[in-house]
Amino acid sequence: MDRLVNTVRPYAWGSPTAIPTLLGTEPTGEPQAEMWMGAHPGAPSRVDRGAGPVSLADVVAADPEGELGAATVTAYGPRLPFLLKLLAADTPLSLQVHPDLPQAVAGFADEEARGVPVDAPHRNYRDANHKPELICALTPFDGLCGFRPPARTADLLDALGVDQLKPYADLLRAKPEGDALREVLTAVLTADPIAMTDTVLRTTEALAAGATAEHASYAEMARHYPGDPGVIAALLLNHVRLQPGEALYLGAGVPHAYLSGFGVEIMANSDNVLRCGLTPKHVDVPELLRVVRFEAGAPGVLRPTGEPDQNYPAPIGEFRLSRHVLDAAAPTRTLPPGTPGILLCTAGRITLRDRAGTQLALEPGQSAYVRADETVDAAGTGTLFRATTAPTS
Repeated sequence: MDRLVNTVRPYAWGSPTAIPTLLGTEPTGEPQAEMWMGAHPGAPSRVDRGAGPVSLADVVAADPEGELGAATVTAYGPRLPFLLKLLAADTPLSLQVHPDLPQAVAGFADEEARGVPVDAPHRNYRDANHKPELICALTPFDGLCGFRPPARTADLLDALGVDQLKPYADLLRAKPEGDALREVLTAVLTADPIAMTDTVLRTTEALAAGATAEHASYAEMARHYPGDPGVIAALLLNHVRLQPGEALYLGAGVPHAYLSGFGVEIMANSDNVLRCGLTPKHVDVPELLRVVRFEAGAPGVLRPTGEPDQNYPAPIGEFRLSRHVLDAAAPTRTLPPGTPGILLCTAGRITLRDRAGTQLALEPGQSAYVRADETVDAAGTGTLFRATTAPTS
């Protein structure tokens, strides 16, 4: 097992305090949005096996089967299949969706063939992988996830009393679910920018005057993106508040946005994002509409299964997330071999021990990488998150 040295990414929406507080470091005054743990080429973790710090991506590339196990390489290729993050949002992230695997493969190949630079601002597909993800709350966490049933959204729009929203409400009631959602989202994203700015302004004022927590969350979101059509698009989505320990799984084509809070996020090892709004970045409306799944439903909050070792089920194989709450009176947890893993301490002090007798202590915000062939025991008092892949046969 190896202690990880990780990169914190300073995106503008990040909290200046949440990650430093967990790490026990002094805030810099600048936003610290995400801490990446894994082997993604954008910000790979570093390990030191005696010759100085090296990229975990390079370590895995040098011996994929030795690091990941033959079964993982066969199933997912010669790279760590998941990326683990600490995510700290002070202001809303962009409203976005992720492609499924065939869409990502085709989209990446098309942009490569057309010679679109991989770092171009208008590039949609930066790799050929899908990006399902799961967020587990460490603090109360607000987000938007999936389409609300159209009739309920129509009621919300009518209750705001904004004349410009009435055509959208009428469409939502008049058409079948999928058609209604597609037509309204298309109309919002292709509307005249000047007219839409006025609509967003009036909607923001109505939300600010609303009486519910949902109104307040939408109003706060709108305050950060004045005039952005994503504000109206966001009203089509379910608002959800996670309590600590609860999670959301976000599959392909599901529109979503994180609004505020601190959590542990795990995803397939990809950076493919198609944005709908709440951002100054590129929005490719035709490609977005091709990827979005126009299906309404409840957001599906996940509560962990098992006790005391708690698991968050996910319908894909690239990752599994579990939470282990340890105390001095509890027996040592044995984390079995077979899949590569990353262990993250979020509270207390956890001591890891491998079969060779090597020990590694983790304090809040510290993490370790575990090869697929290593058995690790965990003991102490605190909370340990474990990221792995699904077992493969």
